[in-house]
Amino acid sequence: QVQLVESGGGLVQPGGSVRLSCAASGMIFKFRYVGWYRQAPGNQRELVAQINSGSTSANYADSVKGRFTISRDNSKKTVYLQMNNLKPEDTAVYYCNFPAAPVSWGPGTQVTVSV
Repeated sequence: QVQLVESGGGLVQPGGSVRLSCAASGMIFKFRYVGWYRQAPGNQRELVAQINSGSTSANYADSVKGRFTISRDNSKKTVYLQMNNLKPEDTAVYYCNFPAAPVSWGPGTQVTVSV
């Protein structure tokens, strides 16, 4: 049974930075890629970043490319999302999961970018 818990969100001003964390528990060794998703009110959940197990490959949605950086620490079973130069459009609930075979969603963490 895999569980995911996101944290680190909050209120930040435009242009600011936030680092999100996703802690996983359970047997996740079979998952090679892990990703960050977000869902804003009225929008579909979208994959914004993903990274492989060796941290040798990462992909980003065009909307966040150049501003967000995904990383992972396998020893801690944790994945991070460094978000810089935040925009109001980044406001959403952020989740982590495994793109190839999503497990139960965690609670997510709210990121609100506003003055």
